[in-house]
Amino acid sequence: MRIFQNKLELIKRYGVIVVIALFCAILMWIGQQSQIAVFSNKGEPRALSQGSEDQPFVALTFNISWGNSKVHDIIKVLEAHEAKATFFLSGEWAERHPDIVKEIHDGKHEIAMMGYSYNSYMDLEPQEIKQDIQKAREAFEKLSFEDVDWFRAPHGQFNGEVLKVVEEENLEAIQWSVNPRDWENPGTNQIIDAILEETDKGDIVLMHASDSVKQTDKALEVVLPGLKQKGLEFSTITELVNGSKAKITQVE
Repeated sequence: MRIFQNKLELIKRYGVIVVIALFCAILMWIGQQSQIAVFSNKGEPRALSQGSEDQPFVALTFNISWGNSKVHDIIKVLEAHEAKATFFLSGEWAERHPDIVKEIHDGKHEIAMMGYSYNSYMDLEPQEIKQDIQKAREAFEKLSFEDVDWFRAPHGQFNGEVLKVVEEENLEAIQWSVNPRDWENPGTNQIIDAILEETDKGDIVLMHASDSVKQTDKALEVVLPGLKQKGLEFSTITELVNGSKAKITQVE
């Protein structure tokens, strides 16, 4: 009888372990499927445009394709306000400015790509797009960035065909939900108002750090504390995706 009871207790103990392991496996599977669903649905190309409105995260993103002066001012403002961001760099620019790429990375910001030569993919054939992306990937790998996963199409121009190639290259396409059009230099106050009025939980904000922008760094001095006052937390694109579900843009 005692032997039978011992066996029964042993079975119960292992049964609990199996149940716990199964439960953990299910949770991990759900997490993986949630992240996959962010970007694709039945093979249709998609692009991330916004994170979850249930989380206080906001992702600041900066495009750079030329110049080497304004980016330093922007990095300094981000550092002063302890704000992290994701920088989308063209491979050609990164190749020419490895020291600045390192400065961005050392500032705890995220490195992402915009292809190599920053020519509109809408004017290229699929094979040419693939070659440009691969050339960009080689440039980043030479700079020791071998896991660049996030991609933004040059000039923000894409269609389903472009996104299909991006997907084939194992990259995830990123768009935005807030665009203050800072590259037009509309005025510091106009940039500030556009961002503070439109930005809320889960938003991806598009800005630039090329030398064409003359007012972005000054605007950030007001924007960053302003967003904090709204209860928002700055995150990289990776954190935005991993910390929440996200909305997607369907591309026909």
